[in-house]
Order: sequence, then structure tokens, then C-alpha cells
Amino acid sequence: MRSRDGKVATRFFRKVLKATHPQTPRVITVDKNAAYPGAVEALKGDETLTAKTELRQSKYLNNIIEQPHRNIKRLT
Repeated sequence: MRSRDGKVATRFFRKVLKATHPQTPRVITVDKNAAYPGAVEALKGDETLTAKTELRQSKYLNNIIEQPHRNIKRLT
């Protein structure tokens, strides 16, 4: 992971988490970018995220609608 990518990912998560949410996220699902684990650990370190927040990296779960062969994609 390049440090610039980690800084950008951390800034992105801070911006998203700054918005009003009824509760802190339990699970954050992202793609397999190597910058995300470091960014989430940095946010846990400065207590922006709780220690219980789980990072789930999956190639497809974060954006199901973009999968090319799903029925919903054909319908839309």
C-alpha cells in the first residue's frame, strides 16, 4: 500500500462518517483495495470508529448492482 492511497482512504472514511447516522457502522464492506485495512485501523486508533467495527473485504458484496450477469442488471 502506498501511503498516499492510505491517506486518501482515511479521508474518504472520515467524510462518510461525518454525516449524520443513527448509529456507528457494525460492518464496513469494501473491495479488496489494500489501502482500506490501514485506513480503518487508523480510524479505530483515533476512536472515530469503535473497536467492534468489522472490515469485510469482498470483491462483489460492496456493489452487487454492478455485477454484469445479475438479473437486476438485465432488468435495468
